[in-house]
Amino acid sequence: MNMDYERYQKHLLLPEIGIEGQEKLLQARVLVVGAGGLGCPVLQYVAAAGVGTIGIIDADVVSLSNLQRQILYTTDSVGRRKVEVAKEVLLATNPTITINTYPEKFTEDNAQALLQHYDIVVDCTDNLKARYVINDACVQANKPFVYGSIHRFEGQVAVFNYENGPTYRCLFDEDDAEPPNCADIGVLGVLPGVIGMYQALEVIKLITGIGELLSGKLLMINTLHNIYRTIKIKRRQPIITSNLQEAKTVSLKEENRIVQVSGVVKGFLQNPEVQFIDVREQALDNAVFPKEKTLHIPLSQLAGYVDELPQDKLLVVFCQSGRMSNVAVQMLTQQYGLINVENLEGGLNGLSSKQLQK
Repeated sequence: MNMDYERYQKHLLLPEIGIEGQEKLLQARVLVVGAGGLGCPVLQYVAAAGVGTIGIIDADVVSLSNLQRQILYTTDSVGRRKVEVAKEVLLATNPTITINTYPEKFTEDNAQALLQHYDIVVDCTDNLKARYVINDACVQANKPFVYGSIHRFEGQVAVFNYENGPTYRCLFDEDDAEPPNCADIGVLGVLPGVIGMYQALEVIKLITGIGELLSGKLLMINTLHNIYRTIKIKRRQPIITSNLQEAKTVSLKEENRIVQVSGVVKGFLQNPEVQFIDVREQALDNAVFPKEKTLHIPLSQLAGYVDELPQDKLLVVFCQSGRMSNVAVQMLTQQYGLINVENLEGGLNGLSSKQLQK
């Protein structure tokens, strides 16, 4: 692929990128899953940066409600396939690259066939099921993917499955409740732009090998209060079967963990000095902890409630699997200096009313 020196002049002036780095970008192949709020800024920046081959997979058509945040489209685009409009706009910006379009959903059936043509996957979806499919396909194909998600005024970014680093399942479990999407609760129009640009940045760093990646880390951004937090993520043991739907991640000490936690919680239930905090996005009946001793504060909103948390009680944080609550505990201890916080390891999955009565 011939180098367009004038087009990429500002990259070539950077010692960290230069000609060698730009050539890596030109040779790279990136698949973007989703051409919506996150996908639009990702696609714009990776195309402008000179990523040589870009795949876009999305089954949707443009609607008027998309235009508040999906900046590749205009009113004239309404009713047209997103992948078609996106390709036209991106090639108008950079006609030297190749863009492949797939007007379909990313599923277990087409995942491996698609991934064999790309080096990096960018998750710009808006639902948990799609993210697990992306994660498991990337684990099987041994390819990294750049994760991004948005919720009202807050967003998250991470790089998963990079050089045997943590995967999406190391952080979120399929048993965790599906958070409501922007179609149900709304989203600040510029938020996907902020998070999408971070995703594009991680893609460029992955390709060129510069800087420090968000691998083993989760970047959490609250745009309403200008709060930036980075939480460490540890690799858990992935067990992937031939069927992607059966892919699971488990703890090697799961049974011991459940016994230890059930014994501890039994003593805490009647203790007035203990406060339980449910950090799941949706509060569901937990059938274990009394409602009067439980606060529901979604992880995405936790930073805004730190000052209201009781300082004279032990805060036991829980979710469905123990992973989101672990992130919450790290945030409260590392970022805010709280020392009266404990994680309910294994979460509600590791507990039952019968166990607590023993």
